[in-house]
Amino acid sequence: MSDSPFSRGSRAAPPTVVVGEQVPLADRADNRVLIPPMDGVPPRPPSDVVLSLEGETMGTTWSVRLIGPPLLGPVEARAAIEQELAAVIAAFSPWEPNSEISRFNAAPEGMWSVSEPFWGLLDAAMDLGDETNGAVDPTLGALVDLWGFGPPGPRSALLPVPEDEEVEAALAVSGWRRLRMNREARGLMQMGGMKLDFSGIAKGHAVDRVSDRLTAIGATSHLVEIGGELKGCGVKPDAQPWWVEIERVEGSTEPRTVAALYDMAMATSGDYRRAFEHNGRVYPHTIDGSTGRPVTNAVASVTVLHPSAMKADAYATALTVMGPFDGPEHAEAIGLAALFVERTPRGPVERMTPALAAMMEEPW
Repeated sequence: MSDSPFSRGSRAAPPTVVVGEQVPLADRADNRVLIPPMDGVPPRPPSDVVLSLEGETMGTTWSVRLIGPPLLGPVEARAAIEQELAAVIAAFSPWEPNSEISRFNAAPEGMWSVSEPFWGLLDAAMDLGDETNGAVDPTLGALVDLWGFGPPGPRSALLPVPEDEEVEAALAVSGWRRLRMNREARGLMQMGGMKLDFSGIAKGHAVDRVSDRLTAIGATSHLVEIGGELKGCGVKPDAQPWWVEIERVEGSTEPRTVAALYDMAMATSGDYRRAFEHNGRVYPHTIDGSTGRPVTNAVASVTVLHPSAMKADAYATALTVMGPFDGPEHAEAIGLAALFVERTPRGPVERMTPALAAMMEEPW
């Protein structure tokens, strides 16, 4: 499970993301610079006017910088963006009692049909669950709620950590292997008490939807950010890519790392984003479905670059669950561009996959 993209409260501030002209070309000589692979010369953007829009959604903030055709104004662009965001909330927000996911989570035992968009994202999450042996798992809603990261809110200060019996009971109605799916009927079997949760994949999915919508209305050059997950397409009027900075873990002595998001997405999962402390121990929001408890593997953050924001989001969560040894091994095996930061007695230690290291190039 990644950061919850739907909570209405302000339980955690959105991550700091440095974008666009905030990373000047003159300053990049002192930075590590990542350039993704590209073929040929990027096409010119539709115009020379950059629109900047922002708002709130899913318990966090969104921002978009776009370059569209001359007749596309901010009102029309905002309406298109907000329509996509509203559709994501209506399908996948457990904080909305009438959303599709809330209806399934509250349903009695039986087979329930779902919409095509709902099925598509769930099917993608289940495929990733198979690939990662459950490190991506969309069925952990009962555990998310139990640990105080879901719609019911934080646990009581009198009993902030669940008892073992509570964890076992939630595990009994969780697990991607337990979910039965009928592809022909587009149906899901509610076993009774199972709760779906897309918080490890939904923000990335929303970023992809907004990006696709902007492209469809002619804004082929844009940078979309939702709660720290980003996707950049095309280039700016000066032919520069959309520059973003990878979040640094507190205490890191490594240089700043900036990435050119040219038809590329970036997502970060970090233990510092949402957590609570009890008896001197920090319990992060990321739940390990194999134990039913927050991860305890010393992974401080994982950043993933991928053409799909949904997959970048999901892989960042999965690699965090896998830990500092299995995570990098899996990322390298599938050619994933990822940056791991592990907490050690000597401070944060980084590890880059070969695919990410191969992006290290001179600035444009």
